Amino acid sequence: MIYAVEDEADIREMVLYALRQSGFEAEGFDAAPAFWVACDRNQPDLVLLDLMLPGENGLSILRRLREQTSTQDIPIILLTAKGAELDRVRGLDAGADDYIAKPFSILELVARVKALLRRVSAPERAKRLSVQGFVLDVERHTCAADGEQVDLTLKEFDLLRFLMENRGIAFTRERLLEAIWDIAYLGGTRTVDVHVQTLRRKLGVYGAWVQTVRGIGYRFQEENE
Repeated sequence: MIYAVEDEADIREMVLYALRQSGFEAEGFDAAPAFWVACDRNQPDLVLLDLMLPGENGLSILRRLREQTSTQDIPIILLTAKGAELDRVRGLDAGADDYIAKPFSILELVARVKALLRRVSAPERAKRLSVQGFVLDVERHTCAADGEQVDLTLKEFDLLRFLMENRGIAFTRERLLEAIWDIAYLGGTRTVDVHVQTLRRKLGVYGAWVQTVRGIGYRFQEENE
């Protein structure tokens, strides 16, 4: 079941129609109260969440979902205004797994929903990646820097894992989109840049190891290598 929280009726109905045509069960809400009632009744497998909502806004809903043990692992995709980069960054910092800027392609939305659900349901490989005092435990899905836990969203974790598994290799933004989001290049790679920015902030001094390779993209490599 997918819940879409969107106050614009035309957009909400278009999203619900596309999801149902793609074989998903989907239910829509125009504001937070009805959404919370539905969550108490039946928790969703994924939430599409508009940030600009009447009453309780999308960022508040996102934070509440992440704070509650019963809902903290639900995959969440934000629907944001095209130019609202600060809102997207805040949403990713608060625990969103992905975002789509309005106006969006309905085909892209369905593709991202499918990709995120595949990643959530895929079994994790028992593996532990470590470099000096930095450890990524794939089996437990945890990240630690010098013994301190680092809270990462699903996409941040997957991005870091991919780069660490391919340490020293530079990847284009287009390749990272395909590898992490399971979607083909659709003309914009800002999603990758925003995730790298928030990932670097969360990693502190180790953030410098997620390096920009001019003219190509990104790689994971220790600064002294």
